[in-house]
Amino acid sequence: VQLQASGGGSVQAGGSLRLSCGASGRTFSRYDMGWFRQAPGKDREFVAAIRWTGGSVYSADSVKERFTISRDNAKGTVYLQMNSLKPEDTAVYYCAADSPPVAILSARREESSFDYWGQGTQVTVSS
Repeated sequence: VQLQASGGGSVQAGGSLRLSCGASGRTFSRYDMGWFRQAPGKDREFVAAIRWTGGSVYSADSVKERFTISRDNAKGTVYLQMNSLKPEDTAVYYCAADSPPVAILSARREESSFDYWGQGTQVTVSS
């Protein structure tokens, strides 16, 4: 499956952005999807994941009150709605996909649980 992330940009603290990740090549609806991010000089970290059905989501504690992951299987797209952005949210955001679905969604917080990755989109939050 090929992934294409978009929607990044520069915003002021407190603002919002919505990232999109379009998938093609395989049956998107059978893939668990995730978002990760990597800030300058830091390791890539988990942000959020969503089950292939869209019926279950799992988010990092640092974003769960502000970010929402969702998907539209008909459009082959997963979204990350980011509200109340903070300067520490500045990073390159990556979408990821993997199949078959895992039994416990929290397992998707590991990078190694995903086989397919998009190219990343930059998010910059200024204070």
